This record gives sequence, structure tokens and C-alpha cells, in this order.
Amino acid sequence: MSKSFYHIKTLENVLLFLLTILLSIEQTVAQRNRARDYGVEIGIFKTGEWNSITDVSGVTVGHSTLIRGKSVRTGVTIIKPHEGDLFEEKVTAAVHVINGFGKAIGFTQVEELGTIETPIALTNTLNVFLVGDAIVEYMISNNPKIRSVNPIVGETNDGRLNDIQGRHVNKKHVFEAIKNAKSGPVKEGSVGAGTGTRALGFKGGIGTSSRVLPKKLGGYSIGVLVQSNFGNSLVVNGAPVGRELSKSSFSSSIPYDEEGSCMIVIATDAPLSNRNLKRIAKRAIIGIGKVGGYASNGSGDYVIAFSTYKDTSNDHLTIKRTSVRNNAMTSLFQATVEATEEAIINSIFMAETISSSIGKSEELPIDETIKILKKYKSLNWNKELHPWKK
Repeated sequence: MSKSFYHIKTLENVLLFLLTILLSIEQTVAQRNRARDYGVEIGIFKTGEWNSITDVSGVTVGHSTLIRGKSVRTGVTIIKPHEGDLFEEKVTAAVHVINGFGKAIGFTQVEELGTIETPIALTNTLNVFLVGDAIVEYMISNNPKIRSVNPIVGETNDGRLNDIQGRHVNKKHVFEAIKNAKSGPVKEGSVGAGTGTRALGFKGGIGTSSRVLPKKLGGYSIGVLVQSNFGNSLVVNGAPVGRELSKSSFSSSIPYDEEGSCMIVIATDAPLSNRNLKRIAKRAIIGIGKVGGYASNGSGDYVIAFSTYKDTSNDHLTIKRTSVRNNAMTSLFQATVEATEEAIINSIFMAETISSSIGKSEELPIDETIKILKKYKSLNWNKELHPWKK
């Protein structure tokens, strides 16, 4: 071959390298924003500092995202109720099954005893069991005296974008997500357990939001994190976005069936019994409904709720619990609904298009969506509505 041929090939390689850099810069510039950044103001209560489940003090979140080759689009997300020894310092908790088409692990013991003793993991359907095993190994490595432990693992099915039968999430990824768990802002969208999920006609994923009650209502924080992967027509702050974009349930414009799932994790610092945590968990379905979901036949919709409140009056024989009265629960119910609705919306606003050899899920078109929200006057409500209006 001539020297000129090698020069041409070298030039091609340089150009390809520069193109890769330019594409990388373009992706960075085109970073997606959360719903509230565009003026989508949901509910009447204020958010916490991060508008995230991590606004509940002590709660941390970590991801491990797997995007490999042509077909691996999955991951795992870890929620830690606190940074201490969870086995020794269990948190009061409850679970609620909205529609039980799912493969959740560890829920019966939470239902029976009202506590959680491990990090909470979210992943894909066929990886639940390997992730559960990794959680057990993690707990034993931190406490060799453990003879029984109850891992909590939830899932949604990402098999329309991911080689789900390959069960690619393993112990290394679970440990990585645990190590990555931190407070502050939470990565959302197509990350961790949300890498291969879809929701309401668009790319779904991980989303989070929080609410802080006024001091006169206790000043408690409620944080919600979702793994959205369910169907029907998207509604944003009352605006029929899905229908306007011709993405609605039972429409030929959506190239897949409407079955799916939603995992919801609720954290609070309010001193609640497991019974009242379960009552909070039941309200999450209202948040799903407000964005357009309806819990279809094949939808595995589960809620895990826990309180980080630590009662120091325990001894070896008795537990004297401080708890919010039943008649003071109403504001916590509303905060839960608001945060659940916004967490789901954030999961879609933040999700980027994911494609694989198995399928493709398009991100929500932000510019078109904002035009629709303006048409239905669904933006910047707080300027005009009680109790925000001055």
C-alpha cells in the first residue's frame, strides 16, 4: 500500500476522534433538566433542598449502570435508610402491593415485623434473585454473626430494551451501587435500575422528589424515589401531554404493549408506626393516577415506606414508640401524593433515549412538551395560586 493511503487512513481516524469529542460535548450541552426547572410546580407544599428522597436526613442513593455492546441496558439502584448498621439499627417500615404482578423479595417479613434491616435494591425482573443474594453477602461481610437476614429487592421488566435473560447485574454491580450511595442530588432518568425502563409512551427511569411540611404541621420531610416502567397516556400538571403527542393507551402510535410496573420507595423522618407507614404507602397510587397511570393487568406496582426516626427509649424487652397521631396524618398523605407525582414526572423529563438491538425508547420531547404545558396553562402556578401567591 502507498504512503498516501496510510495518510488518508490516519486523517480519517483523527476526524473520527474529533467527531466523537464533538458529539460528547453536544450531549453535555444538551443535558436534560427536571420538571420544576421548566416551571412545572406540583402541589402546595415546598420541596426539600434537593427535591429528592435524600432530603430525608441520613438517606443515601447509589446507582450502577450497565450499558454494554448492542443489548445490555440495565442496572441496579440502592437506597440506604441510614449509614449505620441496618441489621442492628433496623428502621420501621411497611409495604403495600398496588398490583402484584411482580417478583419482589423480602416483603412478607416487612409485613409481619414492620422493619427493614438491609439496603433496598431496585433492578430488573430476572436479576432480582442475584441482587438479593448479593445483598445477603454484603450484610454477612459487615456482620459475620448474621444467621438470618431479609434482603429487600424490587424490580420492573426492562426486557424491551435489555437482554434480560442474560441477568447481567451481579454482585460487583450491587456492591458498586452501595459504595456509590450518597446524599445530595440524585442522578435521575436512564441510570441504574431505570436504564432500560419505559413509561407512559416515552423513556422512563429513576425519578425523585420531596416535600417538607410547615412547622405548624410538624415540619417533617417526605421523600420519594420511583423506578417508572408503566403505561397509559402522560399527564403533566393536568395537561394531556401524551394525547397531544399522540402517545396514548391502546394507540397504534405506541409500538409496544401497555403492561409495565412502577416501584416506589418512600422515606420520612416523621415518627410513624408501621401501620401509618402502610397508610402512607397506599396513597402512592394517587400520584400514579395523576400522571396518567392506572395499574394495568401486567403491572407490578409496589410501595416500600420507611421512617428514619430513631426512638432512643428502647431496651432489650420493650419498645416505647413515639408516633404521629392518626388525625395528624392528612398532611403527610398529601405530601406523599405530591412527591410521588413529581418523582414520576422527573423520571421522564430526565430520561434520555435508549436504543439497543432489542428495541428503542425515545425521550420526552421537551420543547414540544413545554408548548403543550403553556397551551393548558400548566406552568408557574405558584405565582398565582394559594398559598404561594403574595
